[in-house]
Amino acid sequence: MRLLLISDTHLPARARALPEPVWAEVVAADVVVHAGDWVEAGLLDELEARSKRLIGVHGNNDGADLRARLPEIARADLDGLRLAVIHETGAKQGREQRCDAQFPDTDVLVFGHSHIPWDTTTPAGLRLLNPGSPTDRRRQPFCTYQTARVENGTLKDVELHQLPRRG
Repeated sequence: MRLLLISDTHLPARARALPEPVWAEVVAADVVVHAGDWVEAGLLDELEARSKRLIGVHGNNDGADLRARLPEIARADLDGLRLAVIHETGAKQGREQRCDAQFPDTDVLVFGHSHIPWDTTTPAGLRLLNPGSPTDRRRQPFCTYQTARVENGTLKDVELHQLPRRG
């Protein structure tokens, strides 16, 4: 099972559209995960139409229309892999301990908010992934997204992709 992980798209505030390499990954993915801060519902509509399966949550920049359609926390079983998605996990300091406490029955937690890519494993074995942002790099050198595979309930081949700078 192929996964595409994105977050913090902020459309149309930070970009007019998702970059074409991300749309190519949407087509190739079995599951698209969006960890919030869509800003407007147009991208949600488009991803729902073009994705085989979409798992998404709302973020702090998402209004009532998106909050009505998306949960704060999403959970899914992906071939035995217990996935959770949330927008914010709080400060970097203490993140692993907070997430272990909040998501004890989870194998992988995808989150966003910071626009900073993240890939760690907590003391309890929870994998924490933040794909960064494909449209708003903030203080990062590149806009980013992640891909991965699920095989027999195990997450494999997590890869951070850097997008070319717009110019």
